[in-house]
Amino acid sequence: MASPIIASDMDGTLTTAETWRGVLAWIHTYHPSAAARRFVPLRLPAVVLARAGILSKERFRAWWLESEAQLLRGTSADELAAMGEWVVEAFLWPARRLSAITALHRELTAARAVDPTVRLVLATGGYQPVGAAFARRINANLALGTPLEMRDGHATGRLAAPTQSGAEKAAAVERATEGGTILVAFGDTAADIPLLRRARRAVAVAPDSTLARIAAAEGWERID
Repeated sequence: MASPIIASDMDGTLTTAETWRGVLAWIHTYHPSAAARRFVPLRLPAVVLARAGILSKERFRAWWLESEAQLLRGTSADELAAMGEWVVEAFLWPARRLSAITALHRELTAARAVDPTVRLVLATGGYQPVGAAFARRINANLALGTPLEMRDGHATGRLAAPTQSGAEKAAAVERATEGGTILVAFGDTAADIPLLRRARRAVAVAPDSTLARIAAAEGWERID
């Protein structure tokens, strides 16, 4: 019988920091380049369009991750693992959202008192090495992040699969249940709605305006 799951998003939900900023800081520190220095300035027009709602935020995030992955071209698997630990240690964990992490572990403890096989899954649009490092911090059983394409042990500068966001993230978590149940899901933006709707119970953490409206209409729990 498949094990039930408790699932959570990462950026904005369990930490107030943004993974992409940490990754770029790591690149500046360990793999500096002219392309890295130009990365943000060249993309400011797209930032303005996304903030104005002209460009879909979800599509913008996917494009941003695809673009940033190019800066990691040639990085070894060991370097990527070290990057994940560095980003969590320097950026994500210091900005962890303690109220959400506490609620997550409270749900996990209660669920495991009934069924010890319940697993905790971290689902993030961030790169897999970062998600895996954060998952270890919260003792999650599995991390589902956006995979970087590797060839001969080094990053090609491309993604190995679509960004783990929106419907892609929800589908990945559903596959991880192997036919089991998503007992509770935590998320903070409209992109998390597909995952939240697949869970028996949904928890909106410091939700954006769209998720706040849906959460109120659906009667979902909310952590601010």
